Amino acid sequence: MANPGLTEIPVNKPLTAKDFQSDQEVRWCPGCGDYAILAAVTSVFPKLGIRHENFVVVSGIGCSSRFPYYTSAYGFHGIHGRAPAIATGLKMMNRDLSVWVVTGDGDGMSIGGNHLIHTMRRNADLKILLFNNRIYGLTKGQASPTSEMGKRTTSSPYGTYERPFNTISLVLGAECTFVARSVDVYRNHLQETLMKAAQHRGTAFIEIFQNCNIFNDGAFADVTEPTVRDDRNLLLRHGQPLVFGKTTRKGIRRSPQTGVLEVVELGDGITEEDLVVHDERRPDPDLAFELSRLTHPLFPTPLGVFRSVELPTSEDLIWAQVDKARASKPRSDLGALLRRGDVWEVTDEGKIIQLGIE
Repeated sequence: MANPGLTEIPVNKPLTAKDFQSDQEVRWCPGCGDYAILAAVTSVFPKLGIRHENFVVVSGIGCSSRFPYYTSAYGFHGIHGRAPAIATGLKMMNRDLSVWVVTGDGDGMSIGGNHLIHTMRRNADLKILLFNNRIYGLTKGQASPTSEMGKRTTSSPYGTYERPFNTISLVLGAECTFVARSVDVYRNHLQETLMKAAQHRGTAFIEIFQNCNIFNDGAFADVTEPTVRDDRNLLLRHGQPLVFGKTTRKGIRRSPQTGVLEVVELGDGITEEDLVVHDERRPDPDLAFELSRLTHPLFPTPLGVFRSVELPTSEDLIWAQVDKARASKPRSDLGALLRRGDVWEVTDEGKIIQLGIE
């Protein structure tokens, strides 16, 4: 679908957030975290220096997947879990497009799981935003693949027995080239993270903690509550030691005895030089994976860019093959191809004539 107002924006007119807001009524529940994410995305789009008509937003099924209706970019509301496949096809055929995939923990981590990980394996040049509220919101509160073990929901009245996916660990296992995490209500951090993802060539994945105040209110209170968040958030900064806390006097180091990551208090001989330095550009995802396993209450929750490395994109590799094939072979005749081999024609009189005999 295309927004009717798309062609009304002059080519040379500086774009603003308003240019990316559609005329459709936004129909999420009052207080939903999706509103904040929509505002962040439409604020970032005009800053990217990309022509308005080159933006595409693709979604699957779920509350988050209404996103294409609420932006004035080109959009495609796909079927459950298939947004990465649709988006890959779009990008493959038009490399000028800036293609954004919007999905949720239910849509992306369940039926869409294979599409998601193979998109990352191929390193398609897509920006994937996964809204994680740890619940199925659109279908009224069932346990999702990221719901906490033991969580009571309409589909698990005695508590879910399944272990939840660690979303960041999963996509790092698929060797995604850009992996990050942010929070719906952290406006500046979210916009900064979106900008970094947009500037990355290859698959850029952002998990966004998003509150569903109807069916799973407070799912991330241990991260967002003002009274505790300074001690519960670990902001990842490339080339900087892993420090956190209200007075930045806590840090993450590698235990001298076991080699595993641990929380320490700075002082009494422990300095920032003893801490792990974040390196998002390491070719291997080992450190990023270790950080993805840090969970409350033993550790703070890492936010920011876990990994950002440059590798050839699937579009570059495939079109290189196409160009090579075109250069090495004469232009094919489609008619000759169709008539080659075992091909027959049945005439009106019932006579069978064999064609394409070589």
